[in-house]
Formats: sequence, C-alpha cells, structure tokens
Amino acid sequence: MSKVDSKSLPRKLFRVSDFEFGFSTVDCQLSTVNLFLMTITIGTRGSKLALWQANWVKDRLVAAGHAVEIKVIKTTGDKLQRLSPAAPLPASIAETVAQVGTKGLFIKEIEEALLAGEVDVAVHSLKDLPTVQPKGLTLAAVPPREDARDVFISRNGKAFAALPPRARVGTSSLRRQTQLCALRGDLEVTPMRGNLDTRLKKLGRGDCEALVVAAAGVHRLGLSEHITAYFTFDEMCPAVGQGALAIEIRRDDSHLAAALAPLDDPATHAAVRAERALLRRLGGGCQVPIAAHALSEDSQLRLRAVVASADGQTLIRSDAGGSVKDPESLGTHVAEDLLRQGAQAIIDTVGIP
Repeated sequence: MSKVDSKSLPRKLFRVSDFEFGFSTVDCQLSTVNLFLMTITIGTRGSKLALWQANWVKDRLVAAGHAVEIKVIKTTGDKLQRLSPAAPLPASIAETVAQVGTKGLFIKEIEEALLAGEVDVAVHSLKDLPTVQPKGLTLAAVPPREDARDVFISRNGKAFAALPPRARVGTSSLRRQTQLCALRGDLEVTPMRGNLDTRLKKLGRGDCEALVVAAAGVHRLGLSEHITAYFTFDEMCPAVGQGALAIEIRRDDSHLAAALAPLDDPATHAAVRAERALLRRLGGGCQVPIAAHALSEDSQLRLRAVVASADGQTLIRSDAGGSVKDPESLGTHVAEDLLRQGAQAIIDTVGIP
C-alpha cells in the first residue's frame, strides 16, 4: 500500500480526511479512486427528457458523495427542431449537417464543450451518438436500458389495426416510416418534429390521428397513460441504442471513469456495442432506415436487424446469436449478412451523409 500525497491530487479532488472520516491521511492504492470526492459538471441538452437523463446521472453521483452541477448546451439539433419539416435549412445548420450528418446534430456542441474542459461529463441518448467518437473522448458508462420498443399513441385510443385508410401517423423517423409502410401501406405518414410534449400537443389539436415514438422517453417523463399499444420488435425494430443512455468523458480522466463505473450495466453495454458495430459496418446514419436491437441472455447475445427501402416495400432482415464477450463480431456478422442479402443497394439509394 502506498500513501497518497494530497499535493499531487488532481484539481477538483478532495482528500477523504477533509470530510472528517476520522483519519488524517488516505492509505490506499491509486486505483481506489472512489475514496476521492469530485466537483463534476454535466453537459446536456435542455429538453425535459435530456434534463431527466442528466439528473438521473447527477442523483447517483451525488449519492456517492460528489458535488454535481448541470450545464445546458443548445445544439444544432435543438435549433432544427424548431423548423418546419418542409422548411429549407439555414446555412449554419446545413453546414453542421454536412460535417457530422444528422446522427451528430444533438451532440456536436456538447462534445466540443467536453473536449474544451467546459464540462466533465456529457449525457446523451445513445441513439444520437455517432459510431465514431471524436479523438480524446470515450464512452465511460451505459446504464441499464429502458424499454427499447416503439409505442403507438392514438388521439382517441383507437387501435393501430382500426385506423381508417389514409389516417395520418406522425413521425420524422425514416426508420419508423418505412416499417409503418410495411405494416400498413394505406396510412399517411406526417412529418413530426419537436419534443414529446410538442408532439402530444400536435396530436391533441388534430395535426394527425396517431404518433409513433420511443417508449423510453414516454416512460421517463411519466406519460405512459398516453400509450395506446406497444409494437413488438418484429413489427417495429428499434433504432440502434434506443432506450439506452451514453455517459461520455475525456479519455484521460481516469478518476471520473472510476466514479462513473458503478453506473455501467454490462449487459446493456454489450448489447449496444453489437448494435453500434453493425451500424458502423453498414455506414448508415439517421437518414438511412437501419434498425437493430440486441438482447443479452446469460453469456449470449441475440441481435436482430432490419434495413428497409424508403417506401417500405423491401425489408431485409437478419438475426443471429454470439458471445457476450465479443459483441462487435456479432454486429459485424449480422451486418455482413444484410449486405449479402442486398442491403447495400438500399443504403446507396437512400444516401449517406
């Protein structure tokens, strides 16, 4: 055992003795960094759901004895949400889309603040996180996943199968749109931007007859009473990472990595690693209708995936199992199977940023 020199402690760390634990010095190995308490700044978007997610992480760090504050950062994606789906993109937003694609619109400015040292932790919806992270950043933890399914919310409680032909269903997700068309080609998909509250208001005032949204956000915001039904994974395969949180830090921050380690759920982390490996191999972003969902069962992972044509007329599916110890190999294997079935032609047709 070696004695820690308090003068060598990184900024924002405090000796345990400063908090009157009954001894004057800390005798420990340097790896036992959970004995140090930190002041941590979390960067997040300002939506209700993003703040819920950031506060979930904050509460657990505070319970461990750390001082935590939240810094709200406006992203390009937030600015895009305020635009009509039919409106042309302003030059500044179009430039960002050209640089990072739509997949990075909700995280770019937060990651920049993290790299600049303005925040210590970034909390994202994992589905918004590109498969290639900026140099110097790493995924420190993936907490237990919420329900990854999509849900159907109708204005009058009418079942999905009971919707009349040409009923308007609100979503701006091409992944959802293509699978909706495959399930019911007689429905009309209505582009629908905005946070969950905004979409529910649009539904209530008659802008559409129904919505399709992620169950996770509905659950986290306590709005489950609005749910009419849940889609099965076969009916509506989720987005990569849907329902999971991504806790991102600077790669060289070992003390913070140790503080966040208890928040990581190995089963969820393995599942999303498989999904992200698939997406990385296919090279798709949010504007390509690629869906994937992995489940961890004992020492095995099961990964299902779908690549769909824009009109929903062609859905290519793959499903395989593999070791939880090597999620990336499973994701790559399923991606290769999709490509063998002709997925590349669909991806090329839709276009990649």
